[in-house]
Amino acid sequence: MTDFSKLNFGVDGDSITAGQQWSWHVYNELGMKSHSNVAVGSSVWYKRTFDVAGTTVTTQDYSDPDFAGISDGWEPTDDPAEMQRRANNCAVVHIQRFLAEVKSGSFPTPDIFAFAMGTNDLEEFIGDPEKALSGKQLSDNADIDLFTEAGAARWCIQTIQENFPQCRIFLLTPIQTATPEHNRKVEKTIACLLRICQGLSVQVIDTYSGCGICEKFEVIGGRGRYLKDGLHPGADGQQLEGAFAAKEIRNNYF
Repeated sequence: MTDFSKLNFGVDGDSITAGQQWSWHVYNELGMKSHSNVAVGSSVWYKRTFDVAGTTVTTQDYSDPDFAGISDGWEPTDDPAEMQRRANNCAVVHIQRFLAEVKSGSFPTPDIFAFAMGTNDLEEFIGDPEKALSGKQLSDNADIDLFTEAGAARWCIQTIQENFPQCRIFLLTPIQTATPEHNRKVEKTIACLLRICQGLSVQVIDTYSGCGICEKFEVIGGRGRYLKDGLHPGADGQQLEGAFAAKEIRNNYF
């Protein structure tokens, strides 16, 4: 039986993952050695470009000398500096940061890494997973468009695979929300991510269909059975999602 107390856990995601939520319950329930979480609220998988106040801002790399930081902001603003930080709030930059933290010794080398992204992704930026999976290399590969969900997901997952060959990677699908229309969009995101994970031989944890959080019992904009506002799990929902993910990781880690 696996001794999870010797294993380091790395995590990336959005507001449903940031801080001590479902992934902290996984870490706690399995008694893992560490929990290194680079999730940020309002994030998406892909790089973005915004036009604001007569100027254009585009996602920077974490290593850029003038890197502006990362913001979880979401309310309307005309501040170019804030919009630059929001453009930087994507999984591509999160993973660049994770690598830098491991290299500096701030984070341990992960034995298990979990992605939980996609709730905030827009349908028009999903992209073509078949094109994104073209070729073997990440560098100089014109088919991997980091401004699409498909391309960014392939880049992020394969980057973890290449830098940490012994690390076991899991991808959690977004959970159901209270809004049926949003869930239909999420299902398209899930279809894209499933194909990327198939192509990279990465296991998917189907939290959308299996963790127990269901649209039928949630309230749009208010407190339902497990969601506190129709989107974000309350403490009980976080624990429920964490228990499901912990069970899947425990049963499938090798």
